[in-house]
Order: sequence, then C-alpha cells, then structure tokens
Amino acid sequence: MKLSPAASVAALLVLTGSAGAQVAQAPAAPTTFDDAAYITCREAHMMPAEARKQLALMLADHVARHRGVLVPDDQRGTELAYLVRGGCTLAPDAYLFTVIDRAITAEIAKLPKRQ
Repeated sequence: MKLSPAASVAALLVLTGSAGAQVAQAPAAPTTFDDAAYITCREAHMMPAEARKQLALMLADHVARHRGVLVPDDQRGTELAYLVRGGCTLAPDAYLFTVIDRAITAEIAKLPKRQ
C-alpha cells in the first residue's frame, strides 16, 4: 500500500462540496492551525476549492499525527471521507476539525499505524 502525504488525504477533499457552491464573500483560508481549528463545515463549504483542499489536508494531517495513524489512499480513506461528509451534512455548524477527528477516531482500528 502506497501512502503519500498529499494523496493520503485526497479522499477527504470530497467532504466539503464543489467550487460552484461559493458565495460572493467566501472566508479566506486560515494561516495558522489555531484559526483552522475553528472553521465550521459551512464556512469550509463556502471557501474556494484550493483553500478548502489545503484546509482539509492540514486538519487531517494534524489529526492523523496526533492519533498515531496514517490516512491511506484506498477504500479506508474513502470511507473516512464519507464519514466526514456525512458529519458535515448533519451538523454544518460543527467545526470541521472535530468532524475529521471523530471520523478518524471511529475508524482508527482500520487505519495503519504511523511509524
């Protein structure tokens, strides 16, 4: 199984929708983790596609490192993406960081350990 930093979280990028859902004043991409941790699913959905991708990558990488796992670029990564997308659909005002953390925690037994 091949795991790369950028590709390992590619499945999570599905979570916040398409760039066509932007509004006139979408929030800017956060520059620090402290700012990124408080972005809601709704705010992430309004971001431009590239900013949304960077945010998802930053948050998923942080959570995976904290939990001692890797997010694989296979079916398990896709399942995580579905959990995150579902969590954001059910609770659009939830912090995206929390939704990603809960998805990874729920699937932690299925994820490869970080070495």
